[in-house]
Amino acid sequence: MEGTCPTLLLLVSPHHVPLAHTLALLAMTVVTVAIKVVPLDMACNSFDDQYRGCGPNMTAALPDLNCSEFQNNPLFARVWPEAVAKWQSQGSRVSPLSSPDQAIALMAYTRNDLYQQFNAAVRVAGRSAQEYRKNFHFKTLHFLLTQALGTLRHAQNVQCRRVFRGVRDVKFKAQPGQRVRFGQFISTSLSKKTAERFGRDTIFQVHTCHGVDIQQFSNYPNEEEVLIPPFETFEVTLVSRDRGRTLIQLHSNGTFSKYNCEWLRRKIEGSEGSMGGMRELRRVREGSGVTGVQGGHEEGSGGTDDFGGWGSGGSGGPWGERGGRRGP
Repeated sequence: MEGTCPTLLLLVSPHHVPLAHTLALLAMTVVTVAIKVVPLDMACNSFDDQYRGCGPNMTAALPDLNCSEFQNNPLFARVWPEAVAKWQSQGSRVSPLSSPDQAIALMAYTRNDLYQQFNAAVRVAGRSAQEYRKNFHFKTLHFLLTQALGTLRHAQNVQCRRVFRGVRDVKFKAQPGQRVRFGQFISTSLSKKTAERFGRDTIFQVHTCHGVDIQQFSNYPNEEEVLIPPFETFEVTLVSRDRGRTLIQLHSNGTFSKYNCEWLRRKIEGSEGSMGGMRELRRVREGSGVTGVQGGHEEGSGGTDDFGGWGSGGSGGPWGERGGRRGP
């Protein structure tokens, strides 16, 4: 952030300039201070579980887990039944998703009052397994969204898409050739004009192979929303400036996850060494290709069917989330 404007203001006497000029300078200073500069990186603190090989077992664990999270997360407990009612009012559509819960999870995520707090938690829940287990009270929503995106991606049979995202009050720094992740669920639009309405300080043009069209399960279907998961990786192909805006182009080059089936892994490893528990843990690990708690599973972008934080917390995070309402 530049520090020159405040310094210059201190050197200007109000007795020698018109009041309107002084107010204009002050307004410029406020704008300068408000815009943050954030580097793009691999979002190492993100919770990025892909649940490879453990979908059915994780689904079986949801009732108890969901009950616990309703008790520990009042926002989630309030928004979920509201999303159920909205989903029912729109005809209770499920297909091509695998369950009503997946449809309701997408409906809940696209509401104004949940996604900011959820994504702020996703960005930091991967700092450690303990952080995820004890402090991340969106385990159910994270799993259902991840499963929903995987199901829709398979059903839509679209290899890759070009999408856009506009961000206000944040300028992102990146270098061509750099490998990055968003580290949270990122809403983008198929329409560049739609993206620009929600923020013009940074414009992303993203070639995504794991982002999924969620219009039919969104509260805002007219936004042509494509949701990108936290674990997709991108190469920065272009960074430029245009009329005060930062333009960043990203090209999908695979996925990366530190975690896989983390909730089940901890549960199984804590089951006092029963043979059944050890066999189940072995199945989880063999199915995922991950041998450690944070094994770092990685895939290239060539036709894989699996899905690949921002270190800061806060409700909005560095993305200036969606420009006052749920805009991409």
